[in-house]
Amino acid sequence: MDIPADHIVESIHRAAQFVSCFHPADHVRHLAAAWEREQSPAARAAIGQILVNSRMAAFGRRPICQDTGMVVVFLRLGMDSRIRSPLPVEELVNEGVRRAWADAGNPLRASMVADALFDRRNTRDNTPATTHVELVPGAGLDITLSAKGGGSENKARFTVLNPAASVEDWVVSTMEGLGAGWCPPGIIGLGIGGGAEKAMLLAKQALNAPIDMLDLLARGPRDRAEEFRINLYTRINALGIGAQGLGGMTAVLDVKLATAASHAASKPVALVPQCAANRHVHFRLDGSGPADFAPPALSDWPDLGPEAAATGRRVRIDGLTRADAAQWQAGETLLLSGRILTGRDAAHKRLAGMQAQGIPFPVDFAGRLIYYVGPVDPVAGEAVGPAGPTTATRMDPFTPMMLDTGLVGMIGKAERGPATVQAIAQHGAVYLAATGGAAYLIARSIRSARVVAFADLGMEAIYEMEVEDLPVTVAVDARGNAIHQSGPADWRRRIAGG
Repeated sequence: MDIPADHIVESIHRAAQFVSCFHPADHVRHLAAAWEREQSPAARAAIGQILVNSRMAAFGRRPICQDTGMVVVFLRLGMDSRIRSPLPVEELVNEGVRRAWADAGNPLRASMVADALFDRRNTRDNTPATTHVELVPGAGLDITLSAKGGGSENKARFTVLNPAASVEDWVVSTMEGLGAGWCPPGIIGLGIGGGAEKAMLLAKQALNAPIDMLDLLARGPRDRAEEFRINLYTRINALGIGAQGLGGMTAVLDVKLATAASHAASKPVALVPQCAANRHVHFRLDGSGPADFAPPALSDWPDLGPEAAATGRRVRIDGLTRADAAQWQAGETLLLSGRILTGRDAAHKRLAGMQAQGIPFPVDFAGRLIYYVGPVDPVAGEAVGPAGPTTATRMDPFTPMMLDTGLVGMIGKAERGPATVQAIAQHGAVYLAATGGAAYLIARSIRSARVVAFADLGMEAIYEMEVEDLPVTVAVDARGNAIHQSGPADWRRRIAGG
């Protein structure tokens, strides 16, 4: 059986576009169940926003998340088949990715840099993909494609335990210190065995397995592996981390496991989280044509009703002062309307360089809020494409510099470091958390957007955006109270019955 090269290229194109817009049905089902049982108001609201965003993205055929991901492709080629191509299979995958990211109907955000160590120049087409090829008996080509966001990928962890050490205890301890930058609720993939590279590969592959924890809990474990998964699911959620790290009952929807043989002296353990934007698809090529992907029925998404609507104190942010922001309480929900600025890693780094050279900043940050975001390019009718928050801790080193400008506050996702929380309190500023995994929903709150500085940085340029009823949670108030510390601690006590 021959597999034509163009079948692979076009299938990758279609698959990458498909996963950008559609959650797998099993993920939606588990998210809906987590929303139903969640008792923490902040976490329930966050899960509700993620579900509403998921349905909106499917209906609008737009990305679930502004971080449209690093493409990871697993190919299993039957040894009775042949790929007809003068190019390596990796290049066929990359060409499919290029086409997907250039698709005018649904342009995706390019996030890949050609040189991770020095220049870090964006390739502008999201290549190269990470491609793994395996030869297997039989005929045909099985392909699994996923889009892995940077926030969750950054939280991957690896260790080699002593053979007698507890994997469960290491995983729970690691999750406790992982923070919320991986954008829970999501999936944890574990790879145990092999060597360092094999364990990490197993963990990444495990994330693509069907989510079945609800079924597992209903019928009970059938073997030691299932018992292990249930134990970890229960123990991790008992930490009280909750959705977005705000404190609650569900941080993980499932724990997936893959194992391999290992050296007798070693117990390699890899942990790879998958965020709320869980995006992957499997398909098979047999030479008859490129793969087709049928959109799921919108009935797969639950009707959350008015409960899922964002509610909170409405705040006009034009002319905002630190005295105004001092009235807000950690854990409170706000609906922001007015003009905000944006900026991410590259913009902050450039501002720091300008400060070191005594060059005035091109934008006045006094009395403003800055949103850590790198949006997707808009299509017709949009002010901006999906525009969810960036992990805020990446901006921690620059925060004192920014607060010295008179900045009132910052908007991002996940926790801030202790020194940053202290700096926020010392300046009487605030940090607000938007919901990671709700990028398309957030974009609907943005009425206009224009680049005001650093246009050459693309999605990392500084924009001024006009927003209306943008939902955020006060994550660090002007007194230094931090919901990402108090929320999980409170819900850990509640879950334990204390």
